Amino acid sequence: MVRLLEETPLSGLDVVHGAVRLREMPSITRTWLAPYPGHERAMSHALKVAMGLSWPAPGEALEAGSVRLLWAGRAQAWLLGAEPARAFSAHGAVIDQTEGWVELELSGAGRADVLARLTPLDMAAAGFPEGRTARSLLGHVSALFAAGSEAMEIHVMRSMAHTAASDIEDAMRSVAARG
Repeated sequence: MVRLLEETPLSGLDVVHGAVRLREMPSITRTWLAPYPGHERAMSHALKVAMGLSWPAPGEALEAGSVRLLWAGRAQAWLLGAEPARAFSAHGAVIDQTEGWVELELSGAGRADVLARLTPLDMAAAGFPEGRTARSLLGHVSALFAAGSEAMEIHVMRSMAHTAASDIEDAMRSVAARG
């Protein structure tokens, strides 16, 4: 009998070059939320009641325990780490994106230097502090960035995960070689 083994999109990628580490993070529940026009306050209220989080301001990442809400564009947010409440669908689009995206974590002292080679955003701690999110390009791949205290989360579409990881690893090697 054939035995199928579950495999992550990047086969558990975990690489280090110089002082920077790139890891594929475990898959978590990911839901895209987009309030219907005129339902923004109602969606925010439903989030507050169900999750203890209100709708994020542009560029904001919110957290309540293991549940996170990331701003993901105009009138868009990602709910991470929890199943959405049924009440959300009365106020907007609620779409499961768990299998469609991959989360990478870039950590280490040189992470801003690595990202400077791939994105037009200023990823230094002063320019992109903890608790901030932004949508931008990573090379030629669309990505959502979320700044943490010790690492940068990089969310990319599953279909582009290999390209993103390869581009990041090339930039890591380049930064390490300059050191």
